Amino acid sequence: MKSKIRSAQFRRKREGKTNYKKRLKLLQGGMLRLVIRRSSKNIITQIIEYNPKGDKVLVSASSKELEKFGWKCSRSNMPAAYLTGFLLGKKAMNKKFGRIVLDLGLAKMIKGGRICAALKGCLDAGLDVICDQSILPPDERIRGKHISDYAIKLKKESKFDKIFSGHIKNNIDVENIPLIFDEVKKKIVGEK
Repeated sequence: MKSKIRSAQFRRKREGKTNYKKRLKLLQGGMLRLVIRRSSKNIITQIIEYNPKGDKVLVSASSKELEKFGWKCSRSNMPAAYLTGFLLGKKAMNKKFGRIVLDLGLAKMIKGGRICAALKGCLDAGLDVICDQSILPPDERIRGKHISDYAIKLKKESKFDKIFSGHIKNNIDVENIPLIFDEVKKKIVGEK
């Protein structure tokens, strides 16, 4: 009777954290990778270089950094994602990287979503990232006009206090999110 010898999968594959076939294809290209990750409260963008001993983060930006530019709204919404990508792009412009490939990891690409907004921020800042322009969200949505329109609609229905309670607590005028977005973007451009 033959016994079957089984080999264990890599730990990160077992845990569902890494797709090694996809990662190998990205690494074989030899290009730097733009990694965009989102959590329930933050957006994180990084430019990463492969190293056999472990990947090396060359430049990084998090939506937490937007607070020093005056962003008080949610750090995980579409405008925050764009501004985080834009901030990363401005930080990376001094380093003069070549072409960069987008690395989503296990995240799913949603046309016009937050990951695409962060990607558009990187592109607008001047990074040369390989992507299809048709997936990027429109400028009105990036500025947060959909959020302010929704807030105006909820005020008429008297549900505003319940949905935007966090913004009310922090004295943020939700109807002016596009203006707040423009101010923060100007500060990021001015900082370099």
